[in-house]
Amino acid sequence: MAVHLERPELDYPFAEPPQAGSFAEVATGIYWVRMPIPGGIDHINLWLLEDDDGWVVIDTGMATDQGTDVWRAVWRQATELSGSQKPVKSVICTHLHPDHVGLAGWICERSGAKFYMSRSEFFMCQTLVADSMRSAPQEALDFYREMGCSEEQIDYYRGRFGGFKQLIRSLPRVYNRLQEGDCLTIGGRRWQVVIGDGHSPEHVCLYCEEDQLFISGDQLLPTISSIVGVWPLEPSENPLVGWLASCAKLRELLPAEVLVLPSHGLPFRGAKVRLQHLIDEHHAAFEAIVARAAEQPLRAMDLFDILFRSEIGNHNLIMALSESRANMNYLVAAGRLTVQADSGGVLWYTAAH
Repeated sequence: MAVHLERPELDYPFAEPPQAGSFAEVATGIYWVRMPIPGGIDHINLWLLEDDDGWVVIDTGMATDQGTDVWRAVWRQATELSGSQKPVKSVICTHLHPDHVGLAGWICERSGAKFYMSRSEFFMCQTLVADSMRSAPQEALDFYREMGCSEEQIDYYRGRFGGFKQLIRSLPRVYNRLQEGDCLTIGGRRWQVVIGDGHSPEHVCLYCEEDQLFISGDQLLPTISSIVGVWPLEPSENPLVGWLASCAKLRELLPAEVLVLPSHGLPFRGAKVRLQHLIDEHHAAFEAIVARAAEQPLRAMDLFDILFRSEIGNHNLIMALSESRANMNYLVAAGRLTVQADSGGVLWYTAAH
């Protein structure tokens, strides 16, 4: 009963990404860096914007030795391009995930660059880094038991707790706040800050209306759906409401021919149809979940074949459960499911009558 709608055809003006350690120009003064990262998604796209008096870095990659090697090679190429060693003047991070913010402190410390982020992302990142210094809290273990995890799966989670901090070299101590409607002038272009919700608390995107360019971070990707999940820190959160609202907002804001510069995959055109597809796919999954819950009670663990194409094992179980819980929280809040805990604390969901 897997629900996966056929993806729309998108236009990809750049057939191949740049090699790690080099960059490619996608528009005048905007350069594409591709950095390898560990995990299921094997890369992240980072963006260099050239200004008159320096460089602006959009996202930084994870704190790995390979990541710092990539940046060193990129700066050598940037120096050759400019004919002089322009400084890094600003680092902008779209959101708190380690592949985006992991080397922000390292770059800022080495360059003296100013750091920019939205408030919720900055302080949530600090919270998660601090939490990673401790052992897995009981509340988190109970959270995963509620969704039907076995003790073996709980032990796997317990053993990997703290991984967030390991992928962040350091977080700058001081930041400059970005919020909806702010405008940044970089390289003669006027960039509007557009805030997205759902994938992370206050995700920063940058939109240049004049040149139809949109740096989307993880808020809009061409071939994969961003994780919209519920985590132990906020077990009752309903992030899909914000995610769907953000998709609708971007669908109305962005013109058909805007060039989207995403964090994963290739730059593309076709934002409107892609955003509508994301909305439709989520609603199709809601219908499939409710239909199954009308036949038998469900745990969050029981949604994987509806929500995911890939097989779920220990390595991606936590991510999968976070998305399953988000769907359940959405449908309970919408009055379409009811939830009840059994004697062991496991949550079971049934269709509301």
